[in-house]
Amino acid sequence: MLIDATAVPADRGGVGRYVDSLVQALDADDAGITVVCQPRDAALYSRLAPRSRVVLTSPSTATRTARLVWEQTTLPRLIRRLGVDVVHSPHYTLPLASPTASVVTLHDATFFTDAVLHSSVKARFFRAWTTTALRRATVCVVPSKATAAELARVTRARPQTLEIIEHGVDVERFHSPTPEEVRAARRVIGVERMPYVAFLGALEPRKNVPALIRGFVKAVETRPDPPALVLAGQPGWDTQVEKALDAAPLRLRVIRAGYLPFETLAGFLGGAELVAYPSLGEGFGLPVLEAMACGACVLTTRRLSLPEVGGDAVAYCGVGAGDVAVALSDLLDDPSRRAALAAAAQRRAKEFSWAASADRHREAYGKAWLAHRRG
Repeated sequence: MLIDATAVPADRGGVGRYVDSLVQALDADDAGITVVCQPRDAALYSRLAPRSRVVLTSPSTATRTARLVWEQTTLPRLIRRLGVDVVHSPHYTLPLASPTASVVTLHDATFFTDAVLHSSVKARFFRAWTTTALRRATVCVVPSKATAAELARVTRARPQTLEIIEHGVDVERFHSPTPEEVRAARRVIGVERMPYVAFLGALEPRKNVPALIRGFVKAVETRPDPPALVLAGQPGWDTQVEKALDAAPLRLRVIRAGYLPFETLAGFLGGAELVAYPSLGEGFGLPVLEAMACGACVLTTRRLSLPEVGGDAVAYCGVGAGDVAVALSDLLDDPSRRAALAAAAQRRAKEFSWAASADRHREAYGKAWLAHRRG
């Protein structure tokens, strides 16, 4: 069993956390995997998967184009040389000339259903590879029922090739924080004592951050001691966040914290008054689950997979700034409800584990191997 981790970026977003956590859980279950990664990740995967074989690519695969060339030319030869029986490509693309069974993870369908939420180049790229994977892969893995339904609707995917496998949550990183972890996170984001509303994710159109900023302003502008809004995550590809920030009153604190180190995330999420994630659509919603595991009160939307993750343990709102404002005001005014949701969220988060996800992935690998063997 080979997992191609070469598409994972250095700064771990949702896909990176998926691959890292899956590799660790498979190794812990003694699955006998081979991890192929870029040289910068060699030490990481050797630590996460000490029982497994770690194989390095050339440093020249660091760019997307070079990696794709490597995937189509060198990876098939590597597969033959290593003698693996299943290859898992965890981020849409796959080696078209693979000599063995192939499993591909398709994280969401928004490149088809909401293409305007992505850059045009990215939308075209992932539409093309999603379509190719559905046609050529032995088995395709999706993280939610909503994603499976959307892919079946927009691509006419064969249901028998879609394996719905939920993500888990890394409880070592995402847990109820200690007071010191909260203080450390506050120092990093520059909010020593001030209460704050947290957002964690890429500042891109799909995450609906401009509506969050405008809704936050409406919710707190008349309060005598308003909380701050802290936006943690890498910048997106458009300018709408900057426009919304420019329109915010100067007396309100809206902080762009940038990419936060993993060791600060539990304190950042668990130390917030609430975590707001008004996304326009998710394939799974890992940031929501991770905030829940940290004991945060979470506000999100009912778009696509998010209710599958949040259930009754989170608060929901519409996607407009006015909807966000009303929901934020209600939660900020009701500490007892926030506390009840936080407790429920932490209980529900325990239902999602990477060990269970790894078990289901192993079943998918077995299904792919049998299907490939039968021809």
